[in-house]
Amino acid sequence: MTKIDLITGILGSGKTTFMLRYARHLIDSGEKIAILENDFGAVNIDMMILQELKCDRCQLEMVAGGGDADCHRRRFKTQLISLGMQGFDRVIVEPSGIFDMDEFFDILHESPLDRWFETGSVLTIIDAETEDDLSPQMEYLLASEAACSGRLILSKLHPGDDAEMIAERQISHINRALEEIKCDRRFRRSDMTAQLWDDFTAEDFGAFMRAGYRGSAYIKKFSPDEIRSSVHYFMHINMPESSIESVINSIFNDQGCGRIYRIKGALPDVNGGWIKINATREKTEIGRAVNGQSVLIVIGDGIDRDRIDEVFKAVNTDPEYVSI
Repeated sequence: MTKIDLITGILGSGKTTFMLRYARHLIDSGEKIAILENDFGAVNIDMMILQELKCDRCQLEMVAGGGDADCHRRRFKTQLISLGMQGFDRVIVEPSGIFDMDEFFDILHESPLDRWFETGSVLTIIDAETEDDLSPQMEYLLASEAACSGRLILSKLHPGDDAEMIAERQISHINRALEEIKCDRRFRRSDMTAQLWDDFTAEDFGAFMRAGYRGSAYIKKFSPDEIRSSVHYFMHINMPESSIESVINSIFNDQGCGRIYRIKGALPDVNGGWIKINATREKTEIGRAVNGQSVLIVIGDGIDRDRIDEVFKAVNTDPEYVSI
C-alpha cells in the first residue's frame, strides 16, 4: 500500500519549506512520491515554490478553492483516487493552514482509497516565532492541527537561538491550546524536533517517515468557513525593490489593516526574475526565485482588505492589480 503523510501547521508556519527538504530526501533515496496541495484558497503560491521538485520520481498535484466544502472534498478524493492508481511509494499532503483533520482520516477510510493507502506520518510544523497571545481562532487551529501529530517539528530557528527554551515555550503553548478544546493529548519535549533544518540527517528524516500519528478527540470550536477570511490575496503588484520592506512594515504597524501575522509571496524584479518575500512583525526575509507569480498573501485576523489596498496602490505600477 502507498504511505500517505500529512504535513500540518497553522498559516505561515513553514510547511512548504519543510516539504521541500522532506520530499528531496525521499526523492534522493529513490522513492517515487507525489505531493498533493489541498488549499481552500484560489491562489497557491506554495505550488510554485514546489516546482523545483518535479522529476520522474515526483509528481505535483493541487486541489484549489472554488465551490462549497462538499465540492472541495469531492475534488480532494478524486485526486487521491488518481494518485492511488499510480503506485507511488509515498504521497505527501499539504493542506491549507485552515483544515479539518477529520476530513483527511475520513476520506482515507472510504472505498476505494482504503485499499490503496495507509496513513504514514502526521508531521506538524510549529513556528518558533509563534506569538503567545493568538486570537481564539488561531489558538484553535494551533491545537487542532497538532492534536493527531506523530511528531512536532520546530521551524524558523536561527544560529544562536536557545532551541531548548523556545521548544519548551511552544510546547507549553500547544498544551494550553489543547486544554481549551478539551483534548486529552499533551506533548512532551521528546515529541518535538528542535534544531536547525540545515542540520537534518538521514536519521532525522527516517524518524519523520516513521513518526506515525495519534488518534485524538477534541471539540470543534470553529469550522473552516468561519476562519477562511483570515487569508487575502493581493495580485499583480510591481513596486521598487527598495520600497518592499517599508511597505510591508507599514501594513504590520497599521492597526487599521488588522492583526497581521504574516505576509508572503513573490514580486517581479527588474531583471525578469522574482523576489521571494516572507515577513512577520519581527522581520522581513527577502530572497530570489527563478519562477514566481506576482502575489502577496496576507495572513491575519480582522484584515481590512480595502485599507491594505490603499497601501499597495500607493506604490504599485501594475494596472491589473486585484485583491480577493
